[in-house]
Amino acid sequence: MIPKTAKALTVDIKKDGWEGSRGFVMRDVPMPILDEKKSTEDALAVILKIRYAGVCGTDRGLWNRTVFKDYVHDSLAREKKTMRIMGHEFVGEIIKVGSMVSRLYNDPDEKNRVKIQVGSLVSGDSHVTCGRCYQCRIGEQHVCLNEGILGISMDGIFAEYVKIPAKNLWAIDESRIRPEIAAILDPFGNAVHATTVVDFRGQRVAVFGCGPIGMFAILLLRSFGAVKIIAVDVNPKNLKMAKELGAHETILIEKKKKQNDWEHDPEVVERIMELTYGKGVDISMEMAGPAASVNNCIDSTRRGGHVILFGLKDGDITIPKFSRAIVRGLTFHGIIGRNIFKTWQIAQRMLSDKTNGIQDAIWKVILKKGKGTIYDFKSFTPETFEKAMNENPKIVFKING
Repeated sequence: MIPKTAKALTVDIKKDGWEGSRGFVMRDVPMPILDEKKSTEDALAVILKIRYAGVCGTDRGLWNRTVFKDYVHDSLAREKKTMRIMGHEFVGEIIKVGSMVSRLYNDPDEKNRVKIQVGSLVSGDSHVTCGRCYQCRIGEQHVCLNEGILGISMDGIFAEYVKIPAKNLWAIDESRIRPEIAAILDPFGNAVHATTVVDFRGQRVAVFGCGPIGMFAILLLRSFGAVKIIAVDVNPKNLKMAKELGAHETILIEKKKKQNDWEHDPEVVERIMELTYGKGVDISMEMAGPAASVNNCIDSTRRGGHVILFGLKDGDITIPKFSRAIVRGLTFHGIIGRNIFKTWQIAQRMLSDKTNGIQDAIWKVILKKGKGTIYDFKSFTPETFEKAMNENPKIVFKING
């Protein structure tokens, strides 16, 4: 029997506030339904029973109210409501489909392909694209002009049951990818996107920020042929994991008093120069977001090198002596989301290959075989959840296990 309400983790900007508040609140929300008479878009949607849901760095930022304030507030104003369901990384079972889903998203000629149908296990992309704008029509859906983002500018998936556009779904074969890892295919895809934007073969690379996506990137860089990977972080535990995952060198950023929070760390840059024989790395990857980390990247990259920018923080940034970035011939790459669905296909193949060890490393090292990292959704309290976040780089909710 399908219930009338579902448990969900939410933020209500009127009841909970934003400035000065933090955390998510567990609430009962109406059970999502497909009603094609009221909304023709429901013909192309599905209802999912969420099995697992990953907690992203963005969710941590939303928990602490440091990211996406304007996205959340402006979208709620357009919808004329005050509450947002959070979350965007998931794996779940389809329990209901719209009338057009089978016709548009299942190819009858692909007999061995897992279908988008009732009973299917699926993950999916968190960026809901319009399909109509210039970017979508030329194959650049990841920078859609009218995109919605689950758990930010539209209701997300930290809930027992959710409604999702079928076009966002990616069918999962449990014999190839375990469901706990399928739940974090979305952020793994971020790392795939970041590590395929340039050629890493034979390159020296510095990864600034060894959170989950930085760690995923390190795993991929080893497979993609990087010859020296330098992991940089403020957390010694993260650096220990980075070393286990394949980083050749690690650099701990010591916390120091600085006049400005955007100032680079000269000791970090000097150490990278030592490790690269005075040249600087060929490619630097900014995966954390702080302004100082961006400047560390710029100062650590060789002339003619590449700077990949993925980390996000709200607010302004100062880049001193910006002309040096031009004079040194640096190329900057802004990475947002995944290259839909190209990076999903690459991600699936990399995780399904048992010989590269990537899936095993994610489960054993990053997710610690589930010890402390798989969190019971129904037992949620702000205190225990925050403790779990502080102790682990990656948390996965077990919602309907």
